[in-house]
Amino acid sequence: MVDLRRRLEELEARLGTSSSKSEPQTPPSPGYPTLQDALKAQQSGALSSSQGNEDTLAARIEEQNQTKVESASRYKVKLSGLVLMNAYSNRGTVDNRDLPGLALPRPAGQTDGDTGATLRQTILGLEVTGPRLAGASTSADVQMDFLGGFPRYQYGVAAGLVRLRIARATLDWSGTRLVIGQDAPFFSPQSPTSYASVGEPAFAWSGNLWVWTPQIRVEHRWSLSESSGITLQGGLLDPLTEYIPESQFDRSPTPGESSRLPAVATHLVWQGRLSKQPVSVGVGSYYERQAWGFDRNVDAWAGTADWSLPLGDRLGLSGEFYRGRALGGLGGGVWNSIVANGNPDLSSTRIVGLNTVGGWSQLKVKVAPKLEFNLAAGADNPLASDLRIFPNPMGSEFPALARNQTLFVNSIYRPRSNLLFALEYRRLRTYRPDDTQSTADHVNLAVGVAF
Repeated sequence: MVDLRRRLEELEARLGTSSSKSEPQTPPSPGYPTLQDALKAQQSGALSSSQGNEDTLAARIEEQNQTKVESASRYKVKLSGLVLMNAYSNRGTVDNRDLPGLALPRPAGQTDGDTGATLRQTILGLEVTGPRLAGASTSADVQMDFLGGFPRYQYGVAAGLVRLRIARATLDWSGTRLVIGQDAPFFSPQSPTSYASVGEPAFAWSGNLWVWTPQIRVEHRWSLSESSGITLQGGLLDPLTEYIPESQFDRSPTPGESSRLPAVATHLVWQGRLSKQPVSVGVGSYYERQAWGFDRNVDAWAGTADWSLPLGDRLGLSGEFYRGRALGGLGGGVWNSIVANGNPDLSSTRIVGLNTVGGWSQLKVKVAPKLEFNLAAGADNPLASDLRIFPNPMGSEFPALARNQTLFVNSIYRPRSNLLFALEYRRLRTYRPDDTQSTADHVNLAVGVAF
């Protein structure tokens, strides 16, 4: 700020427009030059050769004169977000109108589809940079959206409730990072590109393991060259299983939490560059213990693989694959960790950990710097051998399903860095254990403004 003031005074002296002693003196600005200071110098008869310098200086002063976000701690705070409107149309019956994951049978008397719009996937975020601690730089961030449910009053269908997505604190040393908070599962880091699915990552029911989970993890990176390295991650997570709280104000422990043991996960990833484009390949593992009561325990586990590969300057291939057991808390097994022959809460009910295999892959085509197309497909496939143990298999929170598949194609156009338009077509196909199936189509037009 001192440098800007000095340069302004030099500009005024060069233009011969400095205030004389006989002129009334302008009160000093509060610690920094204002845009009005630059405009006064510009209006007092600037020379044509100095016009470009004045414009540049005025723009820089205007930037410095912006109102900043202030925190009680006085550390730097950054507000960010995405105002996102989704207009959609469904053909067939889906589980969630504006964010479909399953195709369902058509109820008697219902129309074959619906059309609507929502802004519930709008995101708000805050980032703060803190002091150095034990040689580490500190930071924190939080993200919220409006997919927490619907308030029970008139027009509540359009007024989503605020929901916590991410809240984490980070300590960064040279090559080492400690993250504490709620975050996506680090052993399953990829997600397809879709502005129709922001409140939940795309394919959350069709091969994409995810759930924003409380966790503590440590990361360390070893550099192999100037452009490549290996990162090892390990951590403890809340052992979530599929569970819907009985009350808005209270909840019971999940079977994973009832085991009194945290979930454990690791992830090893190689990152580098190929044809000047970023590339990564990783593998991960996950384990948790689940206690379903009456001495019925299940070991949940997963082995994962993820990749992001450039196929030239305009093409890219990314995706994930997993094989595991009792992964309903992460979306695996079509959100089922077990199959049972009755109500899992009863001691007479027999339960079996549900094995599943799934994944997704996406091809990205960048037609121009501002326009891209994405084609992706994903599937979650519980093993038929587990579903056939019982004549009428049941899940703990959701119906037992044999397979769920999703395919989408979308285009994303960004005329400005903070403005986007996206159009997506999605096809859903859901199979039940009795070999019946349901299909649905979803078309989504998204308009977003980032800030």
